[in-house]
Amino acid sequence: MISLLKRKSIIAFIAICFIGAFLPMLLDGHPADTVGAPFARPIFWNSNLPALVEMDISTKETSFEWRKNPPAIFSLSGTVKANPTSEVKIVWHTPNKDFVLATLIGQSLYWINMDGRDMIFKQALNLPLIGKSVEALFPSKGKYSITIDGAENCELKLYLPGQRQGLLGTDQRGRDVFRMLIYGIRTSLIVGISATIIACILGLGFGLIAGYTGGLTDALIMRTVDILLSIPTLPILMVLAGIWGKGLWQLVLILSIFSWMGTARSVRSLVLTVRESPWVEGLKALGAKKSYILRRHLVPETAPILLANIALGVPGVILSEAALAFLGLSDPRLISWGRMLHEAHAFGAFTEGAWWLLLPPGIGIVILCLIFMDTGRYLEELIDPRLGSGKNV
Repeated sequence: MISLLKRKSIIAFIAICFIGAFLPMLLDGHPADTVGAPFARPIFWNSNLPALVEMDISTKETSFEWRKNPPAIFSLSGTVKANPTSEVKIVWHTPNKDFVLATLIGQSLYWINMDGRDMIFKQALNLPLIGKSVEALFPSKGKYSITIDGAENCELKLYLPGQRQGLLGTDQRGRDVFRMLIYGIRTSLIVGISATIIACILGLGFGLIAGYTGGLTDALIMRTVDILLSIPTLPILMVLAGIWGKGLWQLVLILSIFSWMGTARSVRSLVLTVRESPWVEGLKALGAKKSYILRRHLVPETAPILLANIALGVPGVILSEAALAFLGLSDPRLISWGRMLHEAHAFGAFTEGAWWLLLPPGIGIVILCLIFMDTGRYLEELIDPRLGSGKNV
């Protein structure tokens, strides 16, 4: 046990579990929240690209220096209070040109909600309808200011999402990729471990019955196993996911149904070698029931094999879940690494060159699978030293 805890893969698995369980509690907001511009690059990528700028405007004139490329989005929202008889002008001053964003009159309270991507906004400023308005609103580096003439009070927020945002950038909806990656750990672990445990329980039950009972029951169970192993798994999973729904636990049930056959074969092989042993014959001679022999003696004998099968089965389930999610057969409200890859592919991450949407979930799936594969291999070597590097043979 101590040697197992010292293994690097186990340490990495514990660290990933800790991150997936507790780090989301420290992150503000929900992974579905929009935090920046679409396809914003990671914060460490190209310092010439602007980061997110938020500015409260509560005075009649607010100025600032801009020393980077234009932001991704120009947004101004909030309220302006004024005398109904006074004319209010909101003016955007650039080093090259002034833009009258709005001319207001006739009310005491105005709600402002301007977005540079809006066609009406572009048309009001005589900007090209096809193109980015921020290129005209931020034509060069220099001093910029916004004035509100004729207002008594204003509470506005200038929101300028940049082309860099967060540790791993943003996706096509402006969501934080790092936050989604952390939340995806939960889904992968829940689906992988739960489906594998259910599959191992099913495989244990059928393997014990087939191996100990023998005869027609054994033949029937094993032929069923052969049939299920011969069926292409992915098309069947796609059909079942479409029929039963795309929820988390429906997905776990679907994956577990097609993952128990290998465990059943392994358990049956072990039981076949043990059921004719002298100590089992002695128990039968003493009048022990089959259920007692299976529960008290044969199940503990299969425990090492079950542990190894669980560790080796989780990567296959994780990859199957990722494949189904990538094909769009998972709950769209469920954040998973496969779903991240599906949305990245569907919304043009390849054409945008948004590598930060593809590499993190892909690398996460690979690392998690390698951790379980290494752990499963180590458990197999403990069970059968002949599987080692040769020094124990």
